[in-house]
Amino acid sequence: MGASPDGKGNVGMGSTSGEKFANGTDLNMDIDEDDDVFDELVSVQELGEEFLRNFCRKAAVSFFNQYGLISHQINSYNDFIKYGLQNTFDSFGEFVIHSGYDPSKKGEGDWRHARVKFGKVTVERPTFWAVTGGNELNMLPRHARLQNMTYSSRMKVTVELQVYTAKSVKSDKFKTGREEIVEEEIVHQDNREIIIGRIPVMVKSELCWMNEVEKSDCDFDHGGYFLIKGAEKIFIAQEQISLKRLWISNIQGWTVAYRSEVKRNRLIIRLVENSKVEYIKGGEKILTVFFLSIEIPVWILFFALGVRSDKEVVSLIDYGSSDSSISNILFASIRDADWKCRNFREESAALNHLDRLRKETRFPPEESVEECLGKYLFPSLKGFKQKARFLGYMVKCLLQAFTGHRKCDNRDDFRNKRLELAGELLEREMKVHIAHARRRMAKTLQRDLYADRTVRPIEHYLDASIVTNGLSRAFSTGAWSHPYKKMERISGVVANLGRANPLQTMVDLRKTRQQVQYTGKVGDARYPHPSHWGKVCFLSTPDGENCGLVKNLATTALVSTNIVKSVVESIVDTLFDSGMEKVVNDTSSSLDGKDKVFLNGEWVGVCEDSLFFAAELRRKRRRRELPYQVEIKRDEHKGEVRIFTDAGRILRPLLVVENLFKLKAFKGKENYAFQPLLDKGIVELIGAEEEEDCRTAWGIRYLLTEVEGKQPVKYTHCELDMSFLLGLSCGIIPFANHDHARRVLYQAQKHSQQAIGFSTTNPNIRVDTLSHQMYYPQRPLFHTMTSDCLGKSGFPLGQNRLEPKPELYNGQNAIVAVNVHLGYNQEDSLVMNRASIERGMFRTEHVRSYKAEVDNKEIQEKRRKAEDIVNFGKTESKIGRVDSLDDDGFPYIGASLQSGDIVIGRFAESGADHGVKLKHTERGMVQKVVLSSNDDGKNFAVVSLRQVRSPCLGDKFSSMHGQKGVLGFLESHENFPFTTQGIVPDIVINPHAFPSRQTPGQLLEAALGKGIACGGSKKHATPFSTLSIDAITEQLHRVGFSRWGNERVYNGRTGEMVRSLIFMGPTFYQRLVHMAEDKVKFRNTGPVHPLTRQPVADRKRYGGIKFGEMERDCLIAHGASANLHERLFTLSDCSQMHVCQNCKNAANVIERTVAAGRKIRGPYCRVCQSGDEIVKVSVPYGAKLLCQELFSMGISLKFETQLC
Repeated sequence: MGASPDGKGNVGMGSTSGEKFANGTDLNMDIDEDDDVFDELVSVQELGEEFLRNFCRKAAVSFFNQYGLISHQINSYNDFIKYGLQNTFDSFGEFVIHSGYDPSKKGEGDWRHARVKFGKVTVERPTFWAVTGGNELNMLPRHARLQNMTYSSRMKVTVELQVYTAKSVKSDKFKTGREEIVEEEIVHQDNREIIIGRIPVMVKSELCWMNEVEKSDCDFDHGGYFLIKGAEKIFIAQEQISLKRLWISNIQGWTVAYRSEVKRNRLIIRLVENSKVEYIKGGEKILTVFFLSIEIPVWILFFALGVRSDKEVVSLIDYGSSDSSISNILFASIRDADWKCRNFREESAALNHLDRLRKETRFPPEESVEECLGKYLFPSLKGFKQKARFLGYMVKCLLQAFTGHRKCDNRDDFRNKRLELAGELLEREMKVHIAHARRRMAKTLQRDLYADRTVRPIEHYLDASIVTNGLSRAFSTGAWSHPYKKMERISGVVANLGRANPLQTMVDLRKTRQQVQYTGKVGDARYPHPSHWGKVCFLSTPDGENCGLVKNLATTALVSTNIVKSVVESIVDTLFDSGMEKVVNDTSSSLDGKDKVFLNGEWVGVCEDSLFFAAELRRKRRRRELPYQVEIKRDEHKGEVRIFTDAGRILRPLLVVENLFKLKAFKGKENYAFQPLLDKGIVELIGAEEEEDCRTAWGIRYLLTEVEGKQPVKYTHCELDMSFLLGLSCGIIPFANHDHARRVLYQAQKHSQQAIGFSTTNPNIRVDTLSHQMYYPQRPLFHTMTSDCLGKSGFPLGQNRLEPKPELYNGQNAIVAVNVHLGYNQEDSLVMNRASIERGMFRTEHVRSYKAEVDNKEIQEKRRKAEDIVNFGKTESKIGRVDSLDDDGFPYIGASLQSGDIVIGRFAESGADHGVKLKHTERGMVQKVVLSSNDDGKNFAVVSLRQVRSPCLGDKFSSMHGQKGVLGFLESHENFPFTTQGIVPDIVINPHAFPSRQTPGQLLEAALGKGIACGGSKKHATPFSTLSIDAITEQLHRVGFSRWGNERVYNGRTGEMVRSLIFMGPTFYQRLVHMAEDKVKFRNTGPVHPLTRQPVADRKRYGGIKFGEMERDCLIAHGASANLHERLFTLSDCSQMHVCQNCKNAANVIERTVAAGRKIRGPYCRVCQSGDEIVKVSVPYGAKLLCQELFSMGISLKFETQLC
């Protein structure tokens, strides 16, 4: 056991000399490289299974202490602020602005031009301006939250502006190579630091003030989100195809692509049908290259790069086997090149052909052909011969794929994907707005370049509000710039942070999303892929249109960040030290038997023995000579060693089996940090591609299992725990591996995020629109590995145990009996104990906030009409009651407000009432009143109303196993069945809930919980490593209960013993946010829509109950036609109209003069010119409205009438 991923033996077992652990143990142990596998087996067995299990748990605890759960969000943002922001500005380069056309100028000397260049960028920490003191104060997240401001900091950039005149001067052609050169005379120069805009700051990042404080506002707040106008916004990690590798596909013909972020660096080789040449029969395939928007025969490009003969090209392609189909393709490609350019083999003829093609494009590059090939074609390779070698390698890959010797790349494989986080997304959006600001600057600066105008300082031209408002708008609307389509925007990048409970907050921050163009036809994108193992949770994904497209990171998954350029250069030096050779700049020498080495998709060298080379690199990574985020993959089949250091790869920690002997130094230590484990090579971070080279044991026991008569399995790595393969919300479900996957998905994705818990510990300094809070939240009795490792070590439970993380569980432990109770719990409903509810079980608090704003005095003074000014205050109102308001227009704390009351009083000087009224079904006690102002010049008030809600009929509950149900009946305590000990259940659920749902996990949880409540020591219910049923039953038996959890009960109504035994035990139940009080809807008659006169739709506006097609079908099936008529007609939009029986047209009620000069008012048909034979009919007002609308378009309807 313990062989290295490449079978070379003990990779990285030694360590650098002189290193010691904290307890003084020297780790300078030099183990012989060829140690036998069985010696390692002995060393692992010497450590013992119990010690190794404890070590895995402590290693996981130290991992979460170091990285937390949302480090990927914060690290990406920090990386962007440190390096990415400067790179964004540097990418724009120099910007030349020419003066506008002036017809009065004849000569050249008077034209002025400007050159603008961005320099160093600095970002301050968030501050805001205090009006009273007239100075700047530190802005904290709570200020932004309470005052509806954006938590952002100022960006300053050094801008260099040069204004110059250009003159053409004759020069010596022999010295300069040109007859005329342009001389520049600088007229004006300005170099200053200006504010370019404000950038939103991520909470708990290095820019944030909360990063330094010991105790934050909220104990559950780990940061990772932004505050935009008071709203909490987060980035959802975007899955994008990696650009760091050659991409072979056959979706639209056979292609191999060299892809890059820079458009001009991209190159595609296609295998296409040759239909242009008449004398080639059978549609032979040829190779063509697409580069710089032109199509080139591949042979011509080879000769343009300096290859001298066809034989050299074939040797560069180096296909290997003599396949006739490949020979035909190569011959056809040569003939195609001959046909396109006759003499391309002659010196510079191929280059001239490329030059001609280049000039024919719509936007030809300014550089010459040689400069284009040197600058844009494979920019990492400097020599033309090296570029030709790489081009030959691309052709070889394409031909191998065509003949079936190489697989096409799978776009669903995680090794071909990268996650875009805050750094990449902000960089993309920033580039859009900086480019906009530059375009605006060019227009305004151009006007001042005329001779009679003076150039002002640069801040007059660069508008800082473009960047500030652009970023704020993108965050607020969620419309983010598209990754590769310039004018388009995509949704699903920014989302509001869910605050129902802390678990929902955490899960939201760990989501990933795959953008697809059409959600209907995505095929395999929705299915789990083997590369998801350990990186994203294979269970938790939403149901519906986003199923399989929105994923959640696994519990121990990390996302790599960019490695600095200087470190990458040092990595290249390390590669040369480890046995890599340079790529020779010629086309004649052979690379037979040498494997290619790629660093982030760029060819950096070759190596003789890739097995030793990869082993040496891994050894160096485990000794800290290489960064621990470097991923090393040896692909024996393709003859490649691929090394990745880029951002966006998902990594996860695994134990290195062959270095476990170093753990002897850790024996006796209680706690230790994760970084020393990485430094000693005991644990390493493995990426998606490198994991293919590993043989990973599923747990410690697999390392110690020996199969009789067989060679032990040579494991290279070992999982810390199998439950870490699941996401956060799945890993805390007890006995999840015993439940049907759909039920686990319901709990993880829906119920756990709708459960009412204790969302924040700072509700007094927050004003959320809607929040719920449970009065007595409890921890469950069971433990899981995930909840233990995320817990706090400050509160040991007996035998050095960790407290489970409390905020991940949102509910209470209820005594649940599985029984049929008077038929009130059929179809998933629950019967609850009224006495338990009166004692406070599942009691929650519901807080809703109402907001109103008025303009501040500065804006009011600018208004012309005084009567338009709106202020807070109390005034007599016609729209609602103002009894609870004080003179300032706000209710007093503790006031009880009912539906129809004014909650915030506002009125205009003219007397118009602008108060905020409580809508239908809204009520509560005033909890707090906040009066503040935001940065838009508005004063606003927020009033929070509190409601205490005990469970009532129709409220929704759920266990941890997707067993949801509504409260069907509240039974008195004395009528419930009771056990011999006098225990009465809190909840009774129906036994029919289990067989079809396949959730025995809930029964196991109840049985385990019963044993734990009676003092049992076995408490863990971790998925994939749960206790056996025998262990649970034995624990129950030892404390005096029936092995299977059944109990003898007595009827509470009669006192008689119930013949059948009832299964009973404590189960963790959650109260969900769906409550009957929020759903109940009733109405007799009420407000109607002014146009159609049908009842309005909204519940809060006292609207009608929707009676749709399916409800109509039910009444038709019942034959209840009178009820149907009443529901859809009488109680909806019943109205009358008049119809003329002669001409069948609608008649109008008009006032007309009759013979005696009298005026009468009545129905009259204008078509027949008569008021006779007109009848009154009852029709829905919607039909009458349709008739009138059609009449306005010149269409007349005829009505047939009958007496009824």
